[in-house]
Amino acid sequence: MLDVRFHGHSSVQLTAEGHSIMIDPFITGNGQATTKLEDIQVQYILLTHGHQDHILDAVELAKANDATIVATHELATYLAWQGAKTIGMNLGGAVTLPFGKVKMTQAFHSSGVVLDDQKQIVYMGMPGGFVIEIGGKTVYHAGDTGLFGDMKLIGDRHDIDLAFLPIGDHFTMGPEDALTAAEWVKADYVIPIHYDTFPPIKQDGEAFVAELAEKDIRGKALKPGESLRLS
Repeated sequence: MLDVRFHGHSSVQLTAEGHSIMIDPFITGNGQATTKLEDIQVQYILLTHGHQDHILDAVELAKANDATIVATHELATYLAWQGAKTIGMNLGGAVTLPFGKVKMTQAFHSSGVVLDDQKQIVYMGMPGGFVIEIGGKTVYHAGDTGLFGDMKLIGDRHDIDLAFLPIGDHFTMGPEDALTAAEWVKADYVIPIHYDTFPPIKQDGEAFVAELAEKDIRGKALKPGESLRLS
């Protein structure tokens, strides 16, 4: 049994068998979020890359929960300097944690922290996605990415129950490419992410899900705060 809760943008919480993890916490900076950060309880936080709309609340959430952050080596080191417990890893690698296994996949994007006051950008390692085994299910969170051919390989190598795919366009795949990604990944269920948060990534999640259905792929456009249970 796996409980999935969407917190908006790319922030997803997975809970099973007494374990709870958060991917890319972006709550306080997201005007669409319906959950308060202090109400979220997790043991692990997974970060796909170093952009602020994916890591903004990571350190605060980690400290409040005594949780461990899992991210690329550079990003994990940067957040450890801020007092968080971290596990650094890299693309293609995997770690086994109390809830299951986490493998980091590639993504085609960028990754860095912008320091406006200093007019500097700090490199945060390569962007990635995650294949997560939890609660007897396999979940693929693509992170921020464009369409790439090795998504076929991810679908071939893993029996994916649930995939989170960005559809916002502008910074990531748009709906058309995300439909192709959904076919390649071959997940039983697809949830669109990384859209509607800002004007440049405005998209129709329901229309995307309808197009998935035309390809005989199940999906749902969760609103911030909504949940889904996979049994």
